[in-house]
Amino acid sequence: MSAPESFFDAVGGEPTFRRLVDKFYEGVAEDPLMRPMYPEEDLGPAADRLALFLMQYWGGPNTYSASRGHPRLRMRHAPFRVDAAARDAWLHHMKVAVDSLDLPEQHRATLWDYLERAAYFMVNA
Repeated sequence: MSAPESFFDAVGGEPTFRRLVDKFYEGVAEDPLMRPMYPEEDLGPAADRLALFLMQYWGGPNTYSASRGHPRLRMRHAPFRVDAAARDAWLHHMKVAVDSLDLPEQHRATLWDYLERAAYFMVNA
């Protein structure tokens, strides 16, 4: 008997999460509210961190924790003012990214539910 397939594998593994994150950061790069929250000149490092985190969360390799330790999401985002407007902008760009994947509805809903809850959790102002 084989182990059940992870969500990571069910949605297409690393390529799917990389496409999700790339599409998300396309929107962030042009957003006057969101872009200042990414102090690095190049969004590449932030995109890589998010992709690695999401892959690990959904059952992929543990590369994120191996290189960065425990996610500690609220602590890592504490230096940034995350208010309702920032949350909503983040959700807008993430929804565009999720929708671009054309996932089966069950997978889309599962992914979106997590992302929406995470966005509300990160509000700190």
